Amino acid sequence: MTTAGLNLIGQGLSIYDSQLRMVVSNRPFQEMFDLPDRLVQPGAFFHDTIRYLAELGEYGDVADVDTIVEQRVQQALAFEPHYMERVRANGQVISVEGAPLPKGGWVAVYTDITNTKQAEALLRARSEELSEQLLDRAEELTATNRKLAATISALEEAKRQLTEIEARTRMTTEMMPAHIAHLDSEGRYDYSNRRLSTVLPGRPSDILGMHISQALGSATYLRVEAHLQNAYCGEPSVFEFNEDQDSRRIRVSFTPDGEGGVYVMSVDITEETQARVALQQTRRRAMAAQMTSGLAHDFSNLLTIILGIQSRLQKMDLPESARELVAATQQTARRGGQLLNRIADMTGSRTPQPKATDMRGLLEDLRILASPSLPRGVGLSVVNTLPDEALMLDPGMVQDALLNLVLNARDACGGSGQVTISAHTIGTIWIEIAVSDTGPGFSTEALDKALNPFFTTKGDKGSGLGLPMVYDTVKLAGGDLSLRNTPSGASVVLRLPYRPAPPVQEGLVLLVEDSDALRQDFRDMLIDLGFTVIEATSADEALALTSDLNDIALVLSDIRLEGDATGLDLLTRMRSRLPTILMTSLPYSDPLHREALTRAPVLRKPFTRAQLSALLRSEVA
Repeated sequence: MTTAGLNLIGQGLSIYDSQLRMVVSNRPFQEMFDLPDRLVQPGAFFHDTIRYLAELGEYGDVADVDTIVEQRVQQALAFEPHYMERVRANGQVISVEGAPLPKGGWVAVYTDITNTKQAEALLRARSEELSEQLLDRAEELTATNRKLAATISALEEAKRQLTEIEARTRMTTEMMPAHIAHLDSEGRYDYSNRRLSTVLPGRPSDILGMHISQALGSATYLRVEAHLQNAYCGEPSVFEFNEDQDSRRIRVSFTPDGEGGVYVMSVDITEETQARVALQQTRRRAMAAQMTSGLAHDFSNLLTIILGIQSRLQKMDLPESARELVAATQQTARRGGQLLNRIADMTGSRTPQPKATDMRGLLEDLRILASPSLPRGVGLSVVNTLPDEALMLDPGMVQDALLNLVLNARDACGGSGQVTISAHTIGTIWIEIAVSDTGPGFSTEALDKALNPFFTTKGDKGSGLGLPMVYDTVKLAGGDLSLRNTPSGASVVLRLPYRPAPPVQEGLVLLVEDSDALRQDFRDMLIDLGFTVIEATSADEALALTSDLNDIALVLSDIRLEGDATGLDLLTRMRSRLPTILMTSLPYSDPLHREALTRAPVLRKPFTRAQLSALLRSEVA
């Protein structure tokens, strides 16, 4: 409809963008200069039109066509308002009025003023004889001026509508969670929705006029260059890669525009990839369980029969050498049963149950849990630089996986050495946990096959299912696992999705603590977490508050309190069963501590805000 409306205008109209490419023109413009169709199509270059007109003699006898083309192009690039009149080779007189557009480029109106000029000449030659004709022509010119004014108003309206369409288009692309851009034939951005920095952190947002290699950085550009060249050759391409800063997974599509440029769309698909990995692992586990369940059942029956026969043989009067064979057969059958149980554990139903987890507390508990199983000559250290905030993980699965790796590292060290657990974040995408040892490192075969079920370097002492189960755990969470050798030994590296726990639900907390200094610290922690706090110093005072107030969401109480009553007595005597967390600095061996563990969650003093936050989320949710 816009094109049809422009064609109704009596004057010629053309609009060129900042790159001197045709945006739109009407039919009078083409007919006025006898232009071929190729020069009035969107995207046609201004310099091609000038060259065509110069070669037809529109600018008189021109000795050097290239010079006149260059002069006209430079004048056009100045984007200045202008008005001029030009006599064509056929004697037609054209007025040209141009106005720049706000974002580069210009709109020009071409009017045939041949009749007007002829009238002016006639008036000058025959002013006395043609007074009547002069009056008629004056009236005609007045009418023409009125038509011109109407045309200019129409052009202004067209310009306004084009500006509104551009603004709506830009707003739409700005709202999309992807980087959308266009590259010209030289690889420079002539359009961008300013979202590059959200897809590739650290890269600039204002990239108009910038070459893609500069905008992306040399490392990233090397990964996309071959695909981009294919797009410039007319072949669309969609591909994925991991960027370097925090290992985000990026999907990029290059689409030729048919005019020498390329459309670009880049999307961060890290979370999609993590979910896809977890789903794939779940499907593999389901298939493995289906294949092995029947087989394991039959083998279990066979092993039961073998053990029964061996038990009967053991009761017979057999020579000593035969008894040794019977015992060896029983031991091997039992080991086969244990192996079947490990296979059942590996292929059975294991669905991660993420919850708010304090990783500092988890790693510290792991150190305490694993230390007694290490020889005296093997040390265990934890290096944790994770942020002090609760993360969404399945703590049981993570701790089991890490304990398995620590025991493997212990075996690699032999009688002496060092096992190190290190944890840190990669950007805001991954948690990376490495278990390293000072043993001999992985052999070439182990690096290649260690994640395969039943591969072991421990001989009869190993089942070959430890690392595969850890790998399975990590994949179920949407992460990844890698093996590597270090200058001092071996390292197993786990990557898990970095997902901070949501804020805790606000509410009223009754804080019961008889130490003024500690009560102030705990109150500040609770307020920082969004809770309202009331305080008590004894069990009797706390009981009175719980009787009077009906909106208490949780009780946080020390076990040892002033007076005879303890935090355990408070649990017993509360009228309503409120969610309760107990705190203590008593050792595990203390009877009160052991009893508290059977009745409520227990926080060991001192504790961090993250540890408190993780426990509050599970109790107040």
